[in-house]
Amino acid sequence: MGGDHGVSVSVPAARLCLKQNQNLNLILVGDERAIKSSLDQSDYSAGELRRVRIQAASEVVGMDEKPSSAMRNKKDSSMRVAVNLVKSGEADACVSAGNTGALMAISRFVLKTFKEIDRPAIIFNMPGLNGHCHLLDLGANVDCNAEQLFQFGLMGTILAKAVDGIESPRVGLLNIGEEEIKGNEAIKQAAELLSKNDSINYIGFIEGDGIYSGEADVVVCDGFVGNVALKSSEGVAKVIAQIIKEELQRNWLTKMGALITMPIWKAMAHRMDPGEYNGGTLVGLRGTVVKSHGGADVRGFSTAIRLAVIEAEKNVPALIEDWFLQRSDLALS
Repeated sequence: MGGDHGVSVSVPAARLCLKQNQNLNLILVGDERAIKSSLDQSDYSAGELRRVRIQAASEVVGMDEKPSSAMRNKKDSSMRVAVNLVKSGEADACVSAGNTGALMAISRFVLKTFKEIDRPAIIFNMPGLNGHCHLLDLGANVDCNAEQLFQFGLMGTILAKAVDGIESPRVGLLNIGEEEIKGNEAIKQAAELLSKNDSINYIGFIEGDGIYSGEADVVVCDGFVGNVALKSSEGVAKVIAQIIKEELQRNWLTKMGALITMPIWKAMAHRMDPGEYNGGTLVGLRGTVVKSHGGADVRGFSTAIRLAVIEAEKNVPALIEDWFLQRSDLALS
């Protein structure tokens, strides 16, 4: 029910994923009447409808609603009900395009974090020269200490291994310079913790351009820096796309050039399409929760669903818990 478009995007996106994955079953949570109406309009087949279940919820969390208010006053919100389904084991993952703060607060309250994890983080795929890198945190934690940054690096490593199949993901710490003397005390202390852990392939400090250069598979930062980096990247991408469009339409000669180079522009647009990278995972929780961009279209929301499917199949939360349990056993022995 959340996001800028609600069921007009989520329900068609669900059908797209059902068509692509015959083993997928989906629970659509929210206003039953609105969901049924959208199902009728989306022309689901009989076979697809058999793999869809509606779970009614009487309330919806507003996009500008305070997380504390949503927690206190809307216990039957679609968001709360969806996360409860993960808690009960009826669902393997939850996907929402709704209020990010409320989703984080509700997920943390209902699912809890592992006792070794101070705070959950939001991890997101950022496009780059060699595919993508995993950037975290993207806004869940504005201020982070060294231990929390270390935990982000560890969780990012485990997720990159599971989802991308990378044997030893390269982990970089986002900083204002690559030199060891740069950065605040939390960054410097986090670097020391990361470098001393043999489970993490720490490659050192990287600057902002390193997010896109392909030099790291996981980039760690606090939520303030990560969110600014994400939103700045989105803004730059939009500006570049608009400038290219204006220049290609400037006169008959540029229009002719645009026609000749159209395959290149289409390929570029596909590689940089936000819909291809939509979906941020709330790592550190005892369950899989994926946050879709609120403005995502049908294809973008379906990308978030597919991400949730992959992480549910790999059981990323269990992998994170297992790492800490193994470390605890080693310490005891």
